[in-house]
Amino acid sequence: MNAMLRRMPVWMCAGLLALAIPAAANAATASAAATPQAVSTDKLSALCSSCAIVREVKTETRKGKGGAVGVVGGAVVGGVIGHQIGGGVGKTLATVGGAAVGAYAGNEVQKSASKTTVWLTRVTLKDGSVRTFENSSDPGFKAGDVVVIDGATIKRR
Repeated sequence: MNAMLRRMPVWMCAGLLALAIPAAANAATASAAATPQAVSTDKLSALCSSCAIVREVKTETRKGKGGAVGVVGGAVVGGVIGHQIGGGVGKTLATVGGAAVGAYAGNEVQKSASKTTVWLTRVTLKDGSVRTFENSSDPGFKAGDVVVIDGATIKRR
């Protein structure tokens, strides 16, 4: 494996690294989801018409958006690294390839740097249906809490 990596052009190594970094980051930040709590029909029938019972609250990390800064910065770095390889037409191809891989890698790095965490609250309504509500901060609910649905938001009863 090491011999193969030594013969591989730098821009290819950079490209493989660019693909590996986001995958490793996603695996490391995945949150463990709580097991949804079943709600008895007795509890549901006692609810008001706009009330629900919290089944679970979990967090989810989402990638941010890429942008010009990541693309341009990555392309410049990749182009400079690619320019160090070969001579003549090979040097030109390595520079262009390095810039392309660098642009992709820079965009992925920017996405990882601007990731956000959201809280997803799953609730069971009186009719037994399930809805999910998203918050940008911890809503403070736990499984079994009774909440009131107010349009697209939920609040304590």
